[in-house]
Amino acid sequence: MDLLLFRLYGAMASWGEIAVGENRHTAHYPSKSALLGLLGAALGLERQDEEQQRQLQEGYAMAVESFTAGHLLRDYHTAQVPDAVGKFIYRTRRDEIILGKERLGTILSSREYRTDALAVVAVRALADAPFSLAEIQEKLLKPMFHLYLGRKSCPLSAPLNPQLLADQPNFLAAFKAYRHCPLLPTHKDNDGRLSERDSYWLAISGERHYYWEGTQEDFSDASDLNCRQTRIRHDQPLSRKRWQFMPRQEHYLYQGGK
Repeated sequence: MDLLLFRLYGAMASWGEIAVGENRHTAHYPSKSALLGLLGAALGLERQDEEQQRQLQEGYAMAVESFTAGHLLRDYHTAQVPDAVGKFIYRTRRDEIILGKERLGTILSSREYRTDALAVVAVRALADAPFSLAEIQEKLLKPMFHLYLGRKSCPLSAPLNPQLLADQPNFLAAFKAYRHCPLLPTHKDNDGRLSERDSYWLAISGERHYYWEGTQEDFSDASDLNCRQTRIRHDQPLSRKRWQFMPRQEHYLYQGGK
């Protein structure tokens, strides 16, 4: 299979989970909705364009290799908003603060982030993919819109380093073949592996967490994969315009370090 691999690293990232009430949780690794949003932004797709968003959502399968989930950071928010009692409609934030000043109250929320998380993403184009992997690679190098890691307040902290790998037997082989570019300056020659300096400062051990769509054979030709699980995640976009998501099936594999 032909695959496009790229790196995700940021000082802060937020991979949204189901949010109810005041708590806005984050997953330990990139959600599919966040990855599709990043690709859509790079390609210049408008969120309101439901047809192009649908083609993007249905045209690609993905896998993630997580090197470190980073550290959990909670950000506590307060905001003033008027209550919903009455017939007046507040069309702007200015209306809420000025016209609704007599009815202002305080709402609380807690938002979670992951700091110094590092992952590599693999993208496989399906039969009905609207863009080739080469086109996506080009746009990841020169994106049309601003790219961020889950939230607009979480920009990339390093280049994506996208690489096209042709004729790979599976996702795992492609992850092993990916050539890493050092995040921190080093005097050593780049051999394509994760640098010792990056591993030290990001506290990366030999452990790896893998998440992918498809079959076991899509990930590895090994007949016995230890600690393999199948999960249901609610991160398959149904409508970007209405902000609706569907459940999807995802496989997980843990590999311990030596």
